[in-house]
Amino acid sequence: MYTGTLKSKSSGLKSVYRNTSLKCSGLLFLWTLNRKSSRKSSVVRRRGADGRIPVRTLDRGASSSAAAAKPTGYPGGPYDTSLLVKYEHHVARHIWFGEERGPKKELKVAGHGLKLNSRVPLALPPQMESWVSRSGLASLQRTSLNKIDTNLVSAFVERWHLETSSFHMLFGEMSITLDDVACLLHLPIRGIFWSPQDVTEELAVELAVDYLGVSQSQAQSHVRSCRGSYYKLEWLYDIFVHHRAASSWAYATRAYLLMLVGSTIFADKTFTLVEARYLLLFRDLDGCSGYSWGAAALCWIHEYFPTVGKRGENWNPAGNCGLPRAMRWSYRQGVLKVDDLRPILDELTPTDVIWRPFEDHRAWRVFDEICLYRGCLKWGETVVPYLPDRCLRQFGYRQYVPSPPLDCMMATDIDVDWISYHQSVVDVIGSSSVATTPSEVVDGYLEWYYRVSHPRLVPPHRDAPREVPVPVYDAGPSDPDWARVSTLIRRYLRQVNAEEEDPQFSDLFEALHISRSH
Repeated sequence: MYTGTLKSKSSGLKSVYRNTSLKCSGLLFLWTLNRKSSRKSSVVRRRGADGRIPVRTLDRGASSSAAAAKPTGYPGGPYDTSLLVKYEHHVARHIWFGEERGPKKELKVAGHGLKLNSRVPLALPPQMESWVSRSGLASLQRTSLNKIDTNLVSAFVERWHLETSSFHMLFGEMSITLDDVACLLHLPIRGIFWSPQDVTEELAVELAVDYLGVSQSQAQSHVRSCRGSYYKLEWLYDIFVHHRAASSWAYATRAYLLMLVGSTIFADKTFTLVEARYLLLFRDLDGCSGYSWGAAALCWIHEYFPTVGKRGENWNPAGNCGLPRAMRWSYRQGVLKVDDLRPILDELTPTDVIWRPFEDHRAWRVFDEICLYRGCLKWGETVVPYLPDRCLRQFGYRQYVPSPPLDCMMATDIDVDWISYHQSVVDVIGSSSVATTPSEVVDGYLEWYYRVSHPRLVPPHRDAPREVPVPVYDAGPSDPDWARVSTLIRRYLRQVNAEEEDPQFSDLFEALHISRSH
């Protein structure tokens, strides 16, 4: 499990990539195939001469006036720019035309997995263990990968849109959910949002004296060396070691927890510092579990895509004894680069997705209906939309055309909305129904999606940009072995740019259709 931050070092397209960066809490992997029997079709609906897709059902969240409007979008989509209003400056638009930010296409990743291995003890003293356990942060001690596949992370980040807080895939939107946070990291997702006060360098010194047990001169010297209201992670670790040896348990615990979150969910591009204001979270060690830590760990990349990337397995889920699911996986070096991964992600289908990967983990993390809250999440000054109605298939419901995204800049009662989440849950699932197949969508969803999104980042076969056909999906093979056969055949045909009309590939396409029928 990797926890850290992504940061672009763009030069020519710096502004383009600024809008695609996101804080990361993991590259997480799982292999579960639990699909119901149904046949997959390969029907394709194409755009008309005017570039539009004939509308059959607009459904929830779409308007007839928007459908009738003359398209003013971009080659490859979106044709209707009412949803992705920032698409003109998004990296996906530039990739479509072959524009890169430089020779190094992957983003820079800041993580501390290797350091944590040396800093996290095998066992804490009982006096500290109680506080760490009650904080809800104990799982962060063991859920950080030593290394990360930056190419894979970057390829997914290119599909993230701030307007919708979601990844835009060929078959619709997917997102990081509070349920993912709860199951992967075992962080609490309920509680109050944290609103920090401003911390000056002078206050950073006072906080270190009062809550870390260091002298005034030592604190002043250290904060001055950080050139701001920060503490160095190495310094916090040394304080933890010192106070643990002196049996000063409260000081040791605060230094340890601050070092822990600074190395994981609050890691930033400095690689070495953590903001002093986070120490305010641990003033009351008996009350710090009341915060919604899950809202701060909004990243997820790969738990749902078992056919992409490489990973090692540390243990079998059946014998995990309630450990966070992130601890199951270990790092394996990937060989594919960003430009190799783009067309692979472009061609993923619903059968390549594990839509509900945590059903065998419910003995340890029961699904919490607050995960279906639709509104804004707040952590300090950071406010982001959380829109489960855009990824209902991840919750076992049929995906409908969602309502327009929220503008969190205009939100005034975020804390009230969060506490009174019940009505929001009713609104989100009230217009849907339980899915009969894992990837089920309502009639008209894909047509709407292909108007307002960009279904692929790379033009088909790398030709000049052209209109993109809309695939229509239903469920794939119900048997895990047939699903794997289908994936492997499709992957090969994609790699060789095979066309179904080509006689030399006819046997393989026939085998593909047979595998899809099981």
